[in-house]
Amino acid sequence: MMQTVQLAITDAALRAEVREALSRTCAWRLEAVDRPDPSQNGVLVLDEAALDGLPFTLTYPERVVLIARQETNEVMSRAWDAGIVSVVSVDDPINTVLLAIMAAALRVAKSHHAAAPGGISPSTAPVSASLSPEIPHCDPKRCKNQ
Repeated sequence: MMQTVQLAITDAALRAEVREALSRTCAWRLEAVDRPDPSQNGVLVLDEAALDGLPFTLTYPERVVLIARQETNEVMSRAWDAGIVSVVSVDDPINTVLLAIMAAALRVAKSHHAAAPGGISPSTAPVSASLSPEIPHCDPKRCKNQ
């Protein structure tokens, strides 16, 4: 399945570098956007400007990769509050950025599989195992081992 990646990066050179690197790694459907659309499935790769344009509450924030120019307390706090788990710096190597995007894509795929019914996984909550032994506790003086 081909993943969609929305690139909402205002720096044209950085956007081109990420686009080029992604096009060399896997089959991605890349969309360069001014404003990311969180209602669409796929990974969102954002900078601070695009993050500021998003609603405070994100649906599936684990699919967002924030590329931060300034890792200030304000930017990090905003990302934390939004539930974003992948934050990289513009100074990080492109391979680190790609790794964060691939990890977000795996989280997207995993969340879609978890939501799909069927398969061999149970559909009800698992029953926790008892920690106590099935044999009732007895005093060693009174129990006879057979």
